[in-house]
Amino acid sequence: MTAKNSYQVADWNGPGGERWVANQARLDHMLAAFGDAAIAAAAPRTGEQVLDIGCGAGTTSFALAARIGEQGRVLGVDISEPLIARARACLPPGAPVAFEIADAGSGTVPERAFDLLFSRFGVMFFDDPAAAFAHMRGALKPGGRLAFVCWRTAAENDWVRLPMGAIRDIVTPPPPPDPEAPGPFSFGDRGRVERILADAGFVDVALAPFDHLVPFGRGTTRAAALDDAVEMAFQVGPLSRALADQPDAIRAQAADAVRAAFAKRPGEESVLIDGAAWIVTARNPAA
Repeated sequence: MTAKNSYQVADWNGPGGERWVANQARLDHMLAAFGDAAIAAAAPRTGEQVLDIGCGAGTTSFALAARIGEQGRVLGVDISEPLIARARACLPPGAPVAFEIADAGSGTVPERAFDLLFSRFGVMFFDDPAAAFAHMRGALKPGGRLAFVCWRTAAENDWVRLPMGAIRDIVTPPPPPDPEAPGPFSFGDRGRVERILADAGFVDVALAPFDHLVPFGRGTTRAAALDDAVEMAFQVGPLSRALADQPDAIRAQAADAVRAAFAKRPGEESVLIDGAAWIVTARNPAA
């Protein structure tokens, strides 16, 4: 396992995974439209076998199971023990779903077992994405399908752009990450995604832009929604890392600036911010 992959495993089984478990309801609310769009593009059919990659707490696995029915099966895999534990705790009795702690990009996967590989924001963290997708393609039946949703660039997504822009005069911003390093925006470039999937052996690769308002934070009033959006920004995403070692006075100043930025956006029970993603589809060649 490479150092980068080791970091991902450590983070998703440590602070990263714990933050996602703590914020599961908020995050599922935030990502629902994107997951729904990806499932629509995947078009799961009754009785199909589906691998849900980076399944997290299982929300998309359960949605896929509702589409394939009791004659099908969904296997959700994730490297995060806390998230898989949450998924198993939420598993309805008799649902055609199972969960495993596994790295779909390098671990053991059944060969030619699945009709569909699916992911909601779970495939942007591989150290060697072409090798990971080639490995996962081995789990697809001949002619099987791939469908996932991934973020476009950070500059197009307000959940990063707004809070980080708000604090740029308060703290020194961190250097921009390598755009191809594992992370939420590593698939922002259309050409790179097309090359990765072609190198992995997929055909009929297609990327469709999907832009949608993101309900960020939740509250019964506008003020409560703004407060919750600020708290969420401090817990999940680059703002939490940028302010991790800052004194309380700086964090308070940053919170005021971030709240003011969110206050410029519409929404009553959530702050509605701009989100930009790709819906990606491809196919395993027929035998």
